[in-house]
Order: sequence, then C-alpha cells, then structure tokens
Amino acid sequence: MQLHPDDMARLVDISAVQAPNGEGEIRELAKYAREYGFLGVHALPCWTPFLRELLGDRKDILIGGPVGFPSGGHTKDIKVQEGRQLIANGAREIDLMINLGMLRSGRYHEVEDEIKAIVEISEDVPVKVILEVYHLTDDEIKKACELCINAAADFVKTSTGWTPSADTVEAVSLITSFVGDAIKVKAAGGIRDLQTFKKLHAMGVARFGINVHAAVNLLQQCSDLPGGVIEL
Repeated sequence: MQLHPDDMARLVDISAVQAPNGEGEIRELAKYAREYGFLGVHALPCWTPFLRELLGDRKDILIGGPVGFPSGGHTKDIKVQEGRQLIANGAREIDLMINLGMLRSGRYHEVEDEIKAIVEISEDVPVKVILEVYHLTDDEIKKACELCINAAADFVKTSTGWTPSADTVEAVSLITSFVGDAIKVKAAGGIRDLQTFKKLHAMGVARFGINVHAAVNLLQQCSDLPGGVIEL
C-alpha cells in the first residue's frame, strides 16, 4: 500500500490552538488547508466564525473546535452550551476535553454522563474525546476509553498539545489494542516524522492531529521520497 501526500492530508487535522494564536495564524491555517487539502482545521472557539468565513466554500475541509479546552474542568452545563455555540458558529467536528480530575477520582458516572450530553447535542457532528494521556496511568487510559465507547463518542484522542509530550506511539499502542474496532482513534502530539506517522497508521489510527507547520513539513518529507509516496 502507498500513501501520496494528498492521501496523508486527508488523514490530518491541522491546528492553531495555542493561546497566543491570533488572526494571522488563523489565516495561515486556512491558507494551508486550501493549498494542501487537509481534512480539517482546528482553532480555539472564538475563531470558529472566522474560519467559516475563510473556508465556507470548501465543504471538503471540516472546521473543528474544542469544548472544555484545555483543562476539561468546566461544568457539564458549560460544556454543553459551548458545544451548541460551536455548532451554531459552523463547527463540523467537536474535540471534547475529558474531565481529568473526575476521571482520576473514580467518578466515572459523571465523566460518562458528560460525554453523553455532548454526543446528544452534537447530533451528526462527530465528537472526539481528548484523554490527555500524559496525566493518566495505563489503567486510567483504558477506563477513559471504556467510558467514551459507552457514551457513543466517535473518537478517542491522545492529547491537546498543551502538555509535555507523552509517548504517542506507546499510548496509541495501548489504546488500539484495548478498543479494537469499538471506537476510532485520533493521534496527536509529537508527530513530526514519517516513521512515527507510519507506525501510528499501521496501528489503525484514523486521524492525526498535527500543528500546521509540522503537518506541512510531513507532506514535504513524503514528497521528497523516491516516487513521492510512503510505502506502507
């Protein structure tokens, strides 16, 4: 099997979700999405209407936004309202930050109930639940995956990109071996070279979350290979 740069782009969400990212970074995000055909773009919620202005004519590029980002410690009602507002503003995907404190305290019913609430209001908008694996033990990661499956979320995602980098390959190996085909997996954090991309793809990762400059660099790395393709 081979992956061309265009194929890679359709597996990648590019993002500009750091606090200092302003209008210039959001314009750049949209520019690169158009130029390279990335599947999705993610920015902080205040920029969702602006992204819709910039990319409203490109139905092939999904505008996404985070809920409860980056701490996950918002109340359920606030997260629900944030999700509704994102969708109203044009988001076609939601990345929900799980409540880490509740999860690590064993308050699983509350965590699952919150995920369900977001899934219910999202209707046909996919919900990806961010686990922030850097802060979790292996057993906590497995429990979080179980709660996401029970709540009918569409994806589990490894990281926000706001914490020190966890070992994404190791975390994804644990997650995919545990969840099987029960839920899709989005890998995010520290994906900077083709070898890592290939390893994660082989594990069954359905989506990659990569900051915009690293994503463009990966596509260039692929283009520079003999034949301009990744051999899988």
